[in-house]
Amino acid sequence: MKARILAADDEPDALELIEVNLKSAGYEVLTAADGREALQKARAAMPDLILLDIMLPEMDGLEVCKALRRDAATSRLPIIMLTARAAEIDRVLGLELGADDYITKPFSPRELILRVKNVLKRAAAEPGGGDRIQFGGLMIDSSRHKITYLGKPLELTATEFKLVTVLAGRKGRVQTREQLLKDVWGYNSLIDTRTIDTHMRRLRDKLGGAAKYLDTVRGVGYRFHEE
Repeated sequence: MKARILAADDEPDALELIEVNLKSAGYEVLTAADGREALQKARAAMPDLILLDIMLPEMDGLEVCKALRRDAATSRLPIIMLTARAAEIDRVLGLELGADDYITKPFSPRELILRVKNVLKRAAAEPGGGDRIQFGGLMIDSSRHKITYLGKPLELTATEFKLVTVLAGRKGRVQTREQLLKDVWGYNSLIDTRTIDTHMRRLRDKLGGAAKYLDTVRGVGYRFHEE
């Protein structure tokens, strides 16, 4: 079946460009011209991915992202934020609210499709044969795509789950930001490595007491340390 994508942008030309390119790449596309419409369609259609412009009328993209992440039914829907090139603070806020990735405007159709494919791939990745990793009270069950700490389930997005799984699977070994961008996000070219730092802050918040297993190696990257 075709992956269904919801694209929300209040600029008709931009929305048409996104729709045409996504359909050409084989995706089913739903569109929304404001934030409230985007939120309603996301809840009703449960798309495989949402492209969400920040500067939306009625309800901006950041508020839509926050509402989706608060709702258990939509908390794991993959979200890519569309941001203006100058709006760095909005980009960071979007990632901190739980967006899986961002695209700065203007962007090429090729970049759009690459980002969409990478996020969908992470969301649909089939975990390998029943692998489990345990650190004290932290249990990562890849086969069930489930993570718990002291028996309590932790709600992570697909990107956050992939990030913690990659780090835990390489326990004790430092992973550079560039390596994590390649292995988690699928990007070989150099993009803003602060994406990693923003996701790590959010991941630590969600891990709670289990965040003690994550080390920051200043100037290099991150690692899961051995007990």
